[in-house]
Amino acid sequence: MTDYDYDLFVVGAGSGGVRAANAAANQGARVAIAEVRHFGGTCVNLGCVPKKLLVYASQFKDDFAAAAGFGWTLDNASFDWPSLIANKNREIERLQAVYQHHLQQSRVTIFNGKAQLLDAHTVAVAGNQCTAKRILLATGGWPFVPDIAGKQYIVTSNDMFSLDKLPERIVIIGGGYIAVEFASILSGLGVDTTVCHRGEKLLEGFDEDIRDFLAAAMRKQGIKILFNCDIQAIAADGNAFSVSLLDGKTMTTDLVMYATGRTPNSQGFGLEQLGVALDDKGAIIVDSHYQTNLPSIYALGDVTDRVNLTPVAIAEGEALVNSLFAKQARPVDYSNIPTAVFCQPNIASVGLTETEARQKFPSIDIYKTEFKPIKNTLSGKDENTMMKMIVERETDKVIGLHMIGADAPEIIQGMAVAMRAGATKALFDSTIGIHPTAAEEFVSLHNALT
Repeated sequence: MTDYDYDLFVVGAGSGGVRAANAAANQGARVAIAEVRHFGGTCVNLGCVPKKLLVYASQFKDDFAAAAGFGWTLDNASFDWPSLIANKNREIERLQAVYQHHLQQSRVTIFNGKAQLLDAHTVAVAGNQCTAKRILLATGGWPFVPDIAGKQYIVTSNDMFSLDKLPERIVIIGGGYIAVEFASILSGLGVDTTVCHRGEKLLEGFDEDIRDFLAAAMRKQGIKILFNCDIQAIAADGNAFSVSLLDGKTMTTDLVMYATGRTPNSQGFGLEQLGVALDDKGAIIVDSHYQTNLPSIYALGDVTDRVNLTPVAIAEGEALVNSLFAKQARPVDYSNIPTAVFCQPNIASVGLTETEARQKFPSIDIYKTEFKPIKNTLSGKDENTMMKMIVERETDKVIGLHMIGADAPEIIQGMAVAMRAGATKALFDSTIGIHPTAAEEFVSLHNALT
């Protein structure tokens, strides 16, 4: 017998927390989970899933325009934002129910409310006080908004999925994943879109060729991009807003969205009072086993601010449970994690950028191609695809793959498997391509640019 109510108490029912809770319960552990908002966390409710649905919606304008080149005549096409949001909401509610159902099937006890850690083994939530041998924090992140004049007028990605109506004009502050994805979505839905970024290029951390290609592609779509641009203040201007820049210029817009990063959601759970170590950004500090400085308290996912991707949080949850309850050490391999940006055109990447590769290896070969996809030969769309492969010359191993163009995430997912298997350039060269596809270009790259 044990003196604790539960073997594991999970705080946060997002992707990582739910995976850990289900997996632990399926190992026979007594598990509880607490969630203050929605089952599924950010990804299901305010991130990956609704964003992807909006991305699909934004693509139809181009698809309708392309149809004429293929013999189709489309008249009187129109778009209704409330219909899209209502349909999106139904799908999100379905997924919330699926998450809850899986927890119930696994016999996980569910608490609806914000959890407070009273000590290293005690949690208070929804009028209940429970003890647990181990407590797991999987509380994710939250959009960051700077403290500037007019802060009350700012919206974040959280708000974009429930707007009553689309604005005619929007200014998006930021240059990362969320900024460029929403810029593509809103522009595709007919919104006059301006991106204001304090840096010199979009998507810090991506390959330089991808960053340059994306900016040019977005500008072709009519998206205005202002680099080295920072906001001083926002003021109401009738039914619109006046945005004052640090250089003295002003812009008038109907909506100001900030996409300037996310902060770990670690406040308000009692961690400071218990002495759980946080870094200067508020991220929970953990070791390689997701354990905090208090041995009974663990954390994973975005609240640890390491690799902030939904599949990584899921993998971490699985690894933690395997270690604690199945006594099997299956650590997460953080190398060669593929990632995607669902802007237009899509971006996907796995492995090292060219800059990283040159810093790590004495000699590399670069293979690159840019071409017009076969669809665009008839669609009339002025958008090319670019692919890039980075090879370590000494071993012939492929150490980086980058793509910007239609279906890039679907293509790179398969390429990531090949890279994890240690594929060489010779192996790519010996693979027969599927014709005609964009993906076949990755097995047809012959001329190295060193």
